[in-house]
Amino acid sequence: MRLRASSLLCCSVALLGGQTAPSFRSEVSLVHIDAEVIDGARVLDGFTQGDFRVLDNKSPQTITHFGQSEAPLDVILLFDISGSMSPNVEKISASADLAFSALKPGDRVALMVFNTRARVLAPFTSDLALAARAIHDKVLSLKFGGGTFIVSAIDAAALYFRGEKPAGRRRAIVVITDNYGTRTRREHPVIVDAWESDATVCGVIVRSAVSAALNTGAMVTNPLVLALHAGVGHIAQATGGDVIKSQTDPGAAFREMIERLRRRYEIYYPMPQAKPGQERKVEVRLASAARARYPHASVLARRGYVIPPAQ
Repeated sequence: MRLRASSLLCCSVALLGGQTAPSFRSEVSLVHIDAEVIDGARVLDGFTQGDFRVLDNKSPQTITHFGQSEAPLDVILLFDISGSMSPNVEKISASADLAFSALKPGDRVALMVFNTRARVLAPFTSDLALAARAIHDKVLSLKFGGGTFIVSAIDAAALYFRGEKPAGRRRAIVVITDNYGTRTRREHPVIVDAWESDATVCGVIVRSAVSAALNTGAMVTNPLVLALHAGVGHIAQATGGDVIKSQTDPGAAFREMIERLRRRYEIYYPMPQAKPGQERKVEVRLASAARARYPHASVLARRGYVIPPAQ
């Protein structure tokens, strides 16, 4: 079993593809971070432990375990069914099969939908064919309408993860939305809930030309609309997630998202001594030699975590 950043990890060292990865034997408190290196829209690969530097509350940390394994995934597909998404229903339907072709045996999927409120339509299942059918039968058959409370919906998904026992899977919340949301609450508590759920928040942005023009025009001409706008971007950034835009093929965008999640690096370092419940800020960056090789690259990784309760 692999536990996560807000958990107590008991580990020793095993070999994985020539690099070290933890197996769990002796009690050591570790922070776990998934990291991805990008250069614009391109994902970079081939990095080693020495290519990364980690700062925890601005203090350099020693990476004790490092690897790049294809852990199975737990994915919550969070579908926006608000009124502005209705022009995109056929796109989502046509691309569902392609999207699920990116998943593999051992992965699990849960389906949630949201407009002004979020709800679970199908709990976690490893039966990927069943989950694919549920998108057509339970999601696309719904009447699309209402507002778009993206931030609240992400929080509902993070809390749903909190109810799931750790099972050695990489966790992700993938929001399928046009990203025209209404600000209804502060983002930071939602980010903290995602950290504590050990979930990476990602966005697949699906827009029709008509809805893009209407919503962009509203934000440009009405400052109040712009001020109240809330999307997935900032939460994805804080949890280390990707945001991929697709105006024509959301299935291909989702497939790319899943492939990126699988290729992430796993970084572990000793958890600093601190009071339970304290929020810690994390920065993962490339070391100087790696930055010299890729001067325009950046690292996607969670930007914080919460010290867990004493065991």
